[in-house]
Amino acid sequence: MKAKRPARAYHQDGGPAGPGQGQVPAGAVMPAYGNTGVGATSPMPPRPQLDGSPSLAQSQASAMPQLRHPDRPAHLQNYEHRPMPVIPPGPPLQPESGIAQPPHTAGQRLPGPRNRIDPNQIPSPVIVQEQDSLAFENESFITSSAISRLAIVSGLVPAQVPLSLTDYVAVDDGNCSPRFIRATTYSCPYSDELANSAQLPIGLMIQPFAELKAIEGGSVPIVDFSNDPEGPPRCQGCRGYINPWVQFTEGGQKFVCNLCGKTSEVPSAYFCNLDMSGRRMDCHQRAELCRGSVDFVVNKDYWVQSDSSDVTLAPRTPEPIIHLFAIDVSWSSAKSGMLETVTKGIKEILYPPESETDHQVKSGIVAGAKVGIITFDRTVHFYNLKVGLEQAQMLVVSDLEDVFVPLGPEAMLVDPIESRSIIESLLDSLPAMFGENQIVESALGGPVQATLMALKRLGGQVNIFLTSLPTIGPGALKQREDTKLYNTEKEKTLFLPADPWYRQVAEECSLAGIGVNTFLFPSQYIDVATISVLSGITGGEVFFHPRFTPARDGCKVLAELRRVLSRETAVSVTMRIRCSNGLRIAEHFGSFLQRNVTDLDFGNMDADKAVAAVIKHEGAKLDEKYEAHFQCALLYTSATGQRRVRCHNLALSVTSAMGNVFRSADMDATIAVVTKQYVAQVTQVPLRDVRATLTDTCVKILLAYRKHCASSTSPGQLILPESYKLFPLYALGLMKTKALKGGNVSSDVRTHYMRYLKTLGVAATVLMLYPRMVPLHMLAEDVGSMKANGRMKLAPQMRASYLRMEPDGAYLLENGDVMLLWLGSSLSPQIIEDLYGVSSLEELDPKLSSLPERPTRLSQQARAIVGYYEAQRGGRSLPVVIARQNVDGSELEFANMLVEDQNNDAMSYVDYLCFVHKQIQMDLSGERKDESSGLDPSALWRGAW
Repeated sequence: MKAKRPARAYHQDGGPAGPGQGQVPAGAVMPAYGNTGVGATSPMPPRPQLDGSPSLAQSQASAMPQLRHPDRPAHLQNYEHRPMPVIPPGPPLQPESGIAQPPHTAGQRLPGPRNRIDPNQIPSPVIVQEQDSLAFENESFITSSAISRLAIVSGLVPAQVPLSLTDYVAVDDGNCSPRFIRATTYSCPYSDELANSAQLPIGLMIQPFAELKAIEGGSVPIVDFSNDPEGPPRCQGCRGYINPWVQFTEGGQKFVCNLCGKTSEVPSAYFCNLDMSGRRMDCHQRAELCRGSVDFVVNKDYWVQSDSSDVTLAPRTPEPIIHLFAIDVSWSSAKSGMLETVTKGIKEILYPPESETDHQVKSGIVAGAKVGIITFDRTVHFYNLKVGLEQAQMLVVSDLEDVFVPLGPEAMLVDPIESRSIIESLLDSLPAMFGENQIVESALGGPVQATLMALKRLGGQVNIFLTSLPTIGPGALKQREDTKLYNTEKEKTLFLPADPWYRQVAEECSLAGIGVNTFLFPSQYIDVATISVLSGITGGEVFFHPRFTPARDGCKVLAELRRVLSRETAVSVTMRIRCSNGLRIAEHFGSFLQRNVTDLDFGNMDADKAVAAVIKHEGAKLDEKYEAHFQCALLYTSATGQRRVRCHNLALSVTSAMGNVFRSADMDATIAVVTKQYVAQVTQVPLRDVRATLTDTCVKILLAYRKHCASSTSPGQLILPESYKLFPLYALGLMKTKALKGGNVSSDVRTHYMRYLKTLGVAATVLMLYPRMVPLHMLAEDVGSMKANGRMKLAPQMRASYLRMEPDGAYLLENGDVMLLWLGSSLSPQIIEDLYGVSSLEELDPKLSSLPERPTRLSQQARAIVGYYEAQRGGRSLPVVIARQNVDGSELEFANMLVEDQNNDAMSYVDYLCFVHKQIQMDLSGERKDESSGLDPSALWRGAW
């Protein structure tokens, strides 16, 4: 087993060094500090490492012995103490080699006197990620190895769950993979009092249809109960599904539910004898008894009712998914280039050239799926695509107040292979057909009602492409953007839907099994807050492309559309999470329709969507001798047309020790849950209060650890639990997102990113809050090559700050949503030639959106890195936007993504860490008040924001 991570990291913040604390020796060479910028004259320090770690000389100077803790188990005695250097008050320290931050990236400075902190000594996300990646480089993660009781019985140390961005292989041995469910801590507090004292959000991040690696099986195992009249065995008490954690009794004739403790009869057809240890003799032959995740194919009792208002109708027969495209063809659609981009993209995805091999023509979507096309401006156009026609027949419905569907499903929704020539001809002709369209209005309500009518008894997926604010027909909207409301108490009203019609129709779509994806291409305000409700309630997604330019954004749109049509997508989904006795799900966060306290409805749910669930205690304390169990069950129709129940089972250790709660905590899952919680508050309270309360949460978590797990340490020390040492950085990163940042941000942009963050899984959330940056000008020769274990040799990442950069560098920065390549003003012409085939920055075309295929090693390495990131996103590519130093406007976007700098109307990482520490010190000394005092806690630091 790999070495256990240390339990906490120690950092010195201006106070006296504690026992055993190392200090920088007198006369040691330290970096020159202050806003020196490039070219400043000062003693030359050791060059800081790219990952932010100290140089060899500094490491030796600050090295210290490990301390022993006799009161802890042997495997947890050694902790790494890493104090910050004791430095007199003054400006924050800055590496000499950094470059000056652009003046337009305004932020906030920590008010008042400050201690000087070496940025190299504060917790680094780059180092943490590298260490975790090395730990799982050649070792698989056994999913049940994180359970303390089972590990100790086996004589092992409980394993740490891999970080969400680590390239790991999970082996499912009864607990589901962390790709599907991650807990905020893998040691569940045994009581509500302990949970409240820890201040940690106890919860789950659930991504039910996450993709598995091929080596992990590629997909969840399927167990067929479609011909079994009783279906999968279920608990007669809580109705939980059979799983590896139930206990069989009475020779295998009964089983005890691990969730509610009730005893149920084993169906006679499911009976099997038990072995000497009490386990079924066929447990390894039945996936549902040995795997934490499984798909049950179910019978007609689980089918969708054809119409929820008429239970006398026969259940809906499961069929392959239907993709219906609703395309805006108004004047702005043609002029912006959206219409041509989208029609070409749909054609390329439906009929990929590489599929035409051996005369076997295949579609780019799942076999058996059907497609339909609608266009609209101020009228709605339907197309007959029935096989046998020479070309598509267009039928126009002009009455928007009484829209109807003039075609039957057999003519409107067709097999893309059988009707290929008709569909291709239509897609080719649409740009020319509407190229000179002078109609500027677009009526979104009519097309949405039409898609609901067409799919109400079928279910499916709707993809809407819209370029302007819908101003006529049902759901007509008005311009309501008001910049005077920015940064005021009333700004939150801009994030609320303007018309209840959208929620009403979205609820109907969700219950009918229809998911809506909206692709928006506005040149001005389009009211994302209202239109995005269609996607937010149906389980769909919003894709936002303001000021769309085909040359720049076309590849991203194509990649998004390809991902939408190719990723695993479930239809007519209902989710329920069951817990052990003594626990309950208190809240859910995500994009769904919730009609009661237990069930979530999704028109669609796909591989990229995640839900957060907050757990609360109820009743008696949990027993530490047993695990806490959770089962997430989803009833859905697969894209291939099978009605299934997907079950994910997770068991967690139970503990009465506060230290175990922190030691087993998963910071990635925690920040993902916190992100969804705070984004959900934006429509209810002012943004500055959301940011302030987020800081309050950060302070409370670290304060709880300080009080209960490190009370004997000096008040001058900033002590961070090992598992949460990066929490302040990610909290700061969340405050700097476009959803929560201060300053003037349009309501469309804010609302889009609120919706975006609400749907993301753990890995995507972590990356969004702290982008990864790679120095392309310093790549080793073997970067991009394949290692013996089949994995690519990756480039070392560096911390996201201008202080780490050089004017002769080329830095690739990406957060899963945006990818930029910053090119320094002093960059070598050879590097420019290797990457782009031109000799100077001035010759570069700023509209380039990809790295050209050059025969140089650097070009191959850079494209390999970009390709690796693309693969991690499920094949969704991003344009590589050029950001030349002091030349391109895109440099502002680049600068705002450097989380550790002072920008986005917020503090730098160093200042924020000092600020959090100050709040902790004030609390310890009794100077800080909280909610219980009747004072708004955000008022304590509101001035800093």
